[in-house]
Amino acid sequence: MLAAVALGTILAPLNSTMIAVALPQIMGDFDVDVASAGWLVTSYLIVLAALQPVTGKLGDRLGRRRLVLVGLVAFGLASLGAGLAPNLPVLIVFRALQAVAGAIMLPNGAALVRDVVPAGRRAHGFGLIGAAAGIAAAVGPALGGLVVGAAGWRAIFLANVPIVLAALALSARVIPRTETRRESPFDLLGSLLVCGVLAGAAGLLIEGRESASLPVLVLSSVALAAAFAFLLRHELRHEDPVIHPRLFRIRSFAAATGGVALSNLAFYTTLLAAPIVLVSQLGWSSVETGLALTVLSAPSAVLAPIGGRIADRSGRRVPAVAGHALAAAGLLPLALVADVGPATLLACLGVSGIGFGLTMASLQASAIEAVSPEQAGVAAGLFSTSRYLGSIVGSIVLAALLTSTGAEVSGFRTLAVVLVAAAFLAALVSLGLRGRPALRPGQAVVSAAR
Repeated sequence: MLAAVALGTILAPLNSTMIAVALPQIMGDFDVDVASAGWLVTSYLIVLAALQPVTGKLGDRLGRRRLVLVGLVAFGLASLGAGLAPNLPVLIVFRALQAVAGAIMLPNGAALVRDVVPAGRRAHGFGLIGAAAGIAAAVGPALGGLVVGAAGWRAIFLANVPIVLAALALSARVIPRTETRRESPFDLLGSLLVCGVLAGAAGLLIEGRESASLPVLVLSSVALAAAFAFLLRHELRHEDPVIHPRLFRIRSFAAATGGVALSNLAFYTTLLAAPIVLVSQLGWSSVETGLALTVLSAPSAVLAPIGGRIADRSGRRVPAVAGHALAAAGLLPLALVADVGPATLLACLGVSGIGFGLTMASLQASAIEAVSPEQAGVAAGLFSTSRYLGSIVGSIVLAALLTSTGAEVSGFRTLAVVLVAAAFLAALVSLGLRGRPALRPGQAVVSAAR
């Protein structure tokens, strides 16, 4: 079952990184500018960030198996449509549909791990799936380059079909059927509000940093705040809300979602900033830069299962706090040293990659274990959304600091200070995770309704 979930999970990160290599060819074929083609990336991130709490809630009510299979079929069809798209608007639509399908699969796959894997091995299971996703994200650009070079940009979408078919065949065989739960009417208004607020927040963060004027940003922020307040009021009054605002009163759940947002802010921004340092300051080639980034991404992927095993034996708090502290220590020299050399930078990336790799499984396991089994889907969705929002905020911080200070040493040192602070704060927040060893199967978990 873990293999089936991993196959479905890798589709989202693989397609989020492969597209970068194909953008120049897409722009040439459709004769569009960078801003227009950028919606292929923006729409994908916004939809993934906005939909997962709702699709997780649907899985809680309709059953995980049904949602995972539907998501796989939808992803395959959307990939076929994208590969045959006659123009950019149609391609953007199918790209967004890919994200819808991914948003259906991701939280329900994570909730399946909560349902099926015993508590004493659950974090290790999350670590194995996280390692698969990390490897997929890391090899995406290289794989995309090979595919685009051999068969053109359309082939990167069509290449998803064999993965989808393999995941479908395995999932249909091994994913168990679960009981449906429909005691009360589905919270349709709450679902629309959740999607609208999250999509609005993500869109404002992504697009507002470049094109919007200050009055537009202020008005949009006020409207978003009003919508959020109305959402909270509605959800607190509904008998079965699509998200429980009270979930964030559970210490371990709040610590896990806050920790992953800060952790991904630090990790993703480091991943984006490192190539700029290597190319603009050290004069490295793109090939050398790509290999250097594996020093950050490879340990993060390899250490994820080990971090999960530690979490199963020593409790969720230990690897999360230690890993984030190690990541902050790895990034600290970049904030202190004025002229960073290649050896120092690579050592910092390697140490921080090890630290980040140790944290993810314990954070994800904590978020999903903090609630009752019937709410595992929505908890998984909120956790994943927090991760995406952290990445989006990180990209904005990177753009803001480098735009205001230029590509100078002082600008990157300021950015490094922000990254160290984010990783250190993630370590502090992770102190709120459960410190005792993981629960054995059959033991009670905290109910979100309390």
